[in-house]
Amino acid sequence: MAKFKIAFIGAGSIGFTRGLLTDILSVPELQNIEVAFMDINQRNLDMVYQLCQRDVEANGLNIRIQATMNQREAVTGAKYVIDCARIGLLEAFETDVNIPLKYGVDQCVGDTLCAGGVMYAQRDIAMLEGLCRDIREAALPGCILLNYTNPNAMVTWYCNKYGGVKTIGLCHGVQGGHKLIARALGYEQKDIDIICAGINHMTWYLSVKHNGEELNGKLLAALEADPEIAKTEKVRIDMMKRFGYFSTESNGHLSEYVPWYRKRTGEIMKWIDLGTWINGETGGYLRVCTEGRNWFETDFPNWLKEPPKEYVYEKRGQEHGSYIIESIETGRVYRGHFNVVNNGCITNLPDDCVVEVPGFVDTHGVNIPILGDLPLGCAACCMSNITVQRLAVEAGAHADINLLRQAMMMDPLVGAVCNTEEIWQMVDEMLIAQEKWLPQYAEEIARAKERWAKAEAEGTLIPPIVTEGAARLHTKTVEEMAADKAAARKNAAEADKAQERPAAK
Repeated sequence: MAKFKIAFIGAGSIGFTRGLLTDILSVPELQNIEVAFMDINQRNLDMVYQLCQRDVEANGLNIRIQATMNQREAVTGAKYVIDCARIGLLEAFETDVNIPLKYGVDQCVGDTLCAGGVMYAQRDIAMLEGLCRDIREAALPGCILLNYTNPNAMVTWYCNKYGGVKTIGLCHGVQGGHKLIARALGYEQKDIDIICAGINHMTWYLSVKHNGEELNGKLLAALEADPEIAKTEKVRIDMMKRFGYFSTESNGHLSEYVPWYRKRTGEIMKWIDLGTWINGETGGYLRVCTEGRNWFETDFPNWLKEPPKEYVYEKRGQEHGSYIIESIETGRVYRGHFNVVNNGCITNLPDDCVVEVPGFVDTHGVNIPILGDLPLGCAACCMSNITVQRLAVEAGAHADINLLRQAMMMDPLVGAVCNTEEIWQMVDEMLIAQEKWLPQYAEEIARAKERWAKAEAEGTLIPPIVTEGAARLHTKTVEEMAADKAAARKNAAEADKAQERPAAK
């Protein structure tokens, strides 16, 4: 097979980069590729490079990873680009969670929708303009961008519409829900066949079959009968009661995308559980990401003492990336769920939005069938999110503060919690806090600073409504994490930091 190049952008993400590279190089036909790692953080890049290069050599492959801080250099000649960047890293992520919290917007994650997701998209778009330009000009013609960066739908939407780059959004939410459904029904994941459709993080299991028998009618009772699932997935179970179908995303994620479960501080604990962050903890993902990064940086010398990763074809994870590349390059057909421009696949959602739907991959690329209409209630839930996504993408593409404000207003949870004056002030505060990652908003940020200073001088700033989240837990220090080194290392190494979802004891 002819040699080709894969470039990882945001390669300092240890969980995604090392895991995805291991999956890719576990395919025998892909073991002579060229690999480039790019990140703007030299230390993170160096650490991930050392681990991955050691893995490569231990598996006897003749690959020398190109590690660079130059994005254009990384994508030059690439056939595939994998985006797993977090723009602003944990510094910006903290403002995505903590500033909205002052206005009563209590998020568990804040990276897909809600106030945090909308602002994350603005930072992404500031970077994606240059990345897409570099791909168009320096990568191979027809280069495919495989996007793992959140907010996945907004990033995929922007890159396809404005970036001029064929982009497929990839996520493990469908696989995670698939595993949970199989467990509730008493089967292994491989024994349950699913069809999912909707939008990223709000995809609906329209069909759940075992040996050809449709089990969707039995699923709600099975979920409620499992004591741990009944305790940890109250939001998803309630949504299934109201809309008739189970949704892909976790309890904590889904609670942010609708207006009903996190709008009253005193009621949030009714719907969540603190056994693990993804069950709904306030700022939970920020906490585990902070702990994971701090532990990795501190414990890194010990990682180099551990056995290298083994490249074994049968032991790959469930991330779609390696399977897509394998299928395009070898012709082995792969079926998965992908984020793509709708183009009539779901007939009662807009053609130009990004949907998450089943598809097949072969040498002709990713092939998407026509699914028809979503159930009307499910489509309505998706449309409430698509409206926010559209406004946020257009805001970031054109640096339009009015569209940015309107995206916040139309967001289901922000709109349920905040009035218009609070939203206007919150947007100003977030723009000012994230100035260094939002060059396209330079003029608007200057005006926001003037408004802020004027209101501060006049004493008309709206004071904080909430100072602590309804379910916020302590972020552990490195010393505290050292009490359970195995758990700390596991958290730092995983791309999916919510594979296990136990209930609180």
